Amino acid sequence: MPIDPAPHFATLAIFCKVVDNYGDIGICWRLARQIHHEHGLAVTLWVDDLASFRRIWPAVDAEADAQDVDGVHVRHWRGQDGEFAPADVVIEFFGVDIPPGYVAAMAQCESRPVWINYEGLSGEEWVEGCHRLPSMHPRLKLTKHFFFPGFTDKTGGLLRERGLLAARDRFQGDATARRDFLARLGVAPEHMTALTVSLFCYPHAPVADLFAVWREGGRAVTCLVPEGVAREQAAAFLGADPVPGASATAGSLTVQVIPFLRQDEYDRLLWSCDLNFVRGEDSWVRAQWAGQPFVWHIYPQDENLHHVKLRAFLQKYAENLDSLIDFSLRWNGADGDGPADWQALWTSLQAGLPAITKRNVEWQTLMLGNGDLVSNLLDFARSLR
Repeated sequence: MPIDPAPHFATLAIFCKVVDNYGDIGICWRLARQIHHEHGLAVTLWVDDLASFRRIWPAVDAEADAQDVDGVHVRHWRGQDGEFAPADVVIEFFGVDIPPGYVAAMAQCESRPVWINYEGLSGEEWVEGCHRLPSMHPRLKLTKHFFFPGFTDKTGGLLRERGLLAARDRFQGDATARRDFLARLGVAPEHMTALTVSLFCYPHAPVADLFAVWREGGRAVTCLVPEGVAREQAAAFLGADPVPGASATAGSLTVQVIPFLRQDEYDRLLWSCDLNFVRGEDSWVRAQWAGQPFVWHIYPQDENLHHVKLRAFLQKYAENLDSLIDFSLRWNGADGDGPADWQALWTSLQAGLPAITKRNVEWQTLMLGNGDLVSNLLDFARSLR
């Protein structure tokens, strides 16, 4: 794959603190790899939680202070003390406080590093006005700039590496590839012909209610649950520990526990399923590129601020998709205080799947028009030198 050089820059550092288990490190790892492999920069990724990192990329040594993984230099971010040699571009992820010594060293550089606060993805209108805004350091001659992913050309766009959609199309056009992939996860051939659903959600999701509807429904459903996700609900259904390979069928529902997958394999899971339940930010973006219908479980915030963010996205994405809007709001506890009629919600969502699939095609065309986030970010960084 050809590399686009990034003139004026040789090195880039990303600082990541893991809050949402896998979403934070998932985004930072995709960002780091794409910047290195496609743009030729030497990337250092500082991470405070290597154990979570290892779950999505098993080559990581959770005990190492420093290591090289897939061309990226990974440092265990153990604290705020130390002496540092700053990179040409410094990215703090979600506004983390990078070490004071690192900031001080940045201020001493003859050519000041480009300092970027990479923010969370949102469809809210205010994001466009804050994208690229500067913030001067109160004491040092340094300026930080905000960079927002987003869904319009007034934002940074979405993470998307080269060749992603072509790889997806090749996989989805090869029935044998899908069958072999699911078989490696332990899915029996007879369960591959059912409506195949992947389930990645936070622990408070109403999974038991959905399992009950699927169990009593007239359509066969195979639900693939990564190890550690919806643990209590999966254990209750299985009647056993939800370990990889565990499977049970009741009524029309089969629940299959699969291993927690590395990032590239998780993409194939999304490509393989007829419907994907995703959570947080990283899997949410990957579901949009997967081209299959999806339901998003948003990361909870105080005072239900996440519901505002959820509605803002649905307003942009789910145009004329009332069944998806209704189901998504209930899945996230954002609509109504009384008990949900999950049977009615599920029936409506099933009927709407063809329209959602059609909307995915339109949505991807719109998102492609915004360019890819990494190229947009580096173009912006160049403009600041």
